[in-house]
Amino acid sequence: MSRTIEKLKQYQFLFEELVKRDFKKKYKRTILGMVWSILSPLLTLLIMRLVFTRFFGRGMEHYTTYLFCGNLVFSYFNESTSQGMTSLMGNASIFTKVNVPKYLFLFSKNIQTFINFTLTLCVFFVFCAIDNITFSWKFILLLFPVCCLMAFNIGVGLILSALFVFFRDVQYLWSVFLQLLMYLSAIFYTIDGYSTLVKNLFLLNPVYLFIRYFRKIVIEATVPSPLFHLLMIANVLIVVIIGCWMYKKYNTRFLYYV
Repeated sequence: MSRTIEKLKQYQFLFEELVKRDFKKKYKRTILGMVWSILSPLLTLLIMRLVFTRFFGRGMEHYTTYLFCGNLVFSYFNESTSQGMTSLMGNASIFTKVNVPKYLFLFSKNIQTFINFTLTLCVFFVFCAIDNITFSWKFILLLFPVCCLMAFNIGVGLILSALFVFFRDVQYLWSVFLQLLMYLSAIFYTIDGYSTLVKNLFLLNPVYLFIRYFRKIVIEATVPSPLFHLLMIANVLIVVIIGCWMYKKYNTRFLYYV
């Protein structure tokens, strides 16, 4: 970890320029620019509310906030991992000519998507106030799932970007998997009516854990159990360790496949 931090400091200028480039590239030739970071999830939220309220949200208190929690977390995971997957291939022209740490490109993508997430998070808090959500000191604990989610996205991004160098099919498989994952993350429906066994199976989905943490703090005003925290940390450590191992093992081979 300390070696990685030293590398980031050594290539700080390059890292900052990569973040600026990715951010500007995302909104290049758009009229609204950064406004899309806020407008896009809001439009998605509006559509989901119109479609699912009648079927799943009838009689559910704070259903808009419930939806927003799920959409907020999943959108960040979706954007971060999808962009992270192509981070190596998209910067092949740089690292094939200059010897720089290849994970810098993935980190820059994650910083850019994290900025978008932060902007949307601010809007989320505004919606909470409109939805008469009671703010308390427990909201500070949201820093835990946010930090864990960022680390988790980096870990998944490390794995996907390494695989994408060798197997281009990963891009198509991941898009299908994301669609399946969205339906398995209880974004627009509740699992309260399911059996205990089914509820426990949902805990195997790391994305659902992050969504559930947000809902417990914001809507239920309760702090998840220590076991819930350990489960989230375990998921993060597993993907980060696997991702770092893949980068370390195939670091030199990346040059031959880009």
